[in-house]
Amino acid sequence: MPIIVNLDVMMAKRKISLNELSERVDLTLSNLSILKTGKAKAIRFSTLDAICKALDCQPGDILEYVNDTANRIKND
Repeated sequence: MPIIVNLDVMMAKRKISLNELSERVDLTLSNLSILKTGKAKAIRFSTLDAICKALDCQPGDILEYVNDTANRIKND
C-alpha cells in the first residue's frame, strides 16, 4: 500500500509510549498497535484528530504517501 504510517516515529520524537497515547486518545492498545504497525486499512478523522492533538503534530507527520510504482521500480 502506498500509504506509510509514521506513528512510531512521531511517538519516539515526542517520547510517548503506546500505553500513554492509548489513554490520551481513548483508543484500545490493539487498535493503536494495528495503526502503528501499518496494518490498518482505514482511520477515522476523529481518531487522526485525537492523535494529532496528543502528539502536537500534523496529519502529514503521521501519514506519508509513497508512489507504489516508483517504489517498485526503485527496488527492482
